Amino acid sequence: MLPFLLLASRAEDAAAEDEYAAYLRYGGLEPHELRRVRLEAAPLPDLDLSNYSGVIVGGSPFTSSDPPEQKSAVQHRVERELSGLLDELVARDFPFLGACYGVGTLGRHQGAVIDRTYGEPLGGVEIELTDAGREDPLLQGLSPTFTAFTGHKEACTVLPAHAVLLARSAACPVHMFRIRGNLYATQFHPELDAEGLCTRIDIYRHAGYFPPESAEQLMADARQFTATEPMKILRNFVARYAR
Repeated sequence: MLPFLLLASRAEDAAAEDEYAAYLRYGGLEPHELRRVRLEAAPLPDLDLSNYSGVIVGGSPFTSSDPPEQKSAVQHRVERELSGLLDELVARDFPFLGACYGVGTLGRHQGAVIDRTYGEPLGGVEIELTDAGREDPLLQGLSPTFTAFTGHKEACTVLPAHAVLLARSAACPVHMFRIRGNLYATQFHPELDAEGLCTRIDIYRHAGYFPPESAEQLMADARQFTATEPMKILRNFVARYAR
């Protein structure tokens, strides 16, 4: 099998390793089947997409909708590199799955309005599939409503007309969409279970995402939820596109 490619951008080693392990576990992949490139550490190398089954973009501390002057040089570089790669991915309708940061990257690339109108705090959220979502092959086997973990400052306010809305929540009208036949983005995290979220809360407790003193309560709240359905998306992605 040709490997899948995970494009990551978490600077903290513990968070990066936990994310990679989650994609391996819930994608049913071995390490040689999931090549990882940490974009925050070095420029994106030249890629020959014929060597890969599909591309996955993980979550990120970067916020696409921030004003340009507030973005670091690294973020500007990563955004340029991902935009250039998306030019090719979209043109080829190449298998792509962007989780959380995927909405900001694929969405902006395709003309969506991405802003802070529909941000959601860390925690478990009920996700509802649309009629199109219930019919989409990547979502086969999922319940029409399910729990997923979220935590995002920005979200998609307006999808471009050519995008297909696949899932939403009560507080966020765009939680998953598709471009063409094979490019997907989710606002929720399909790789996150409760312990994975707790790990991130612990790692990022002093990163400014939430008051540090609230970390223990956030972890306790996360453990009240069980998320098993979102991981089926990763399994479906691998099963559908492995070649």
